[in-house]
Amino acid sequence: MSTLEDKWLSADEIANHLGISKDTLYAWISNRGLPAHRVGRLWKFQRTEVDGWIRSGRAGDEHSNEKN
Repeated sequence: MSTLEDKWLSADEIANHLGISKDTLYAWISNRGLPAHRVGRLWKFQRTEVDGWIRSGRAGDEHSNEKN
């Protein structure tokens, strides 16, 4: 049985979960190693992986690209 934490999230869903823009999300994937999985043309995310990455402090590195 699948739980909410097991569900693969889209870029829109994970950006909303994090409270950031999709531009920032894509910048974090390329520049900071945000855990993301490419499925064809789409990026998919596991909430638990992303939340662990946030807790590790890598999203808060200086020179943030965030522009909401």
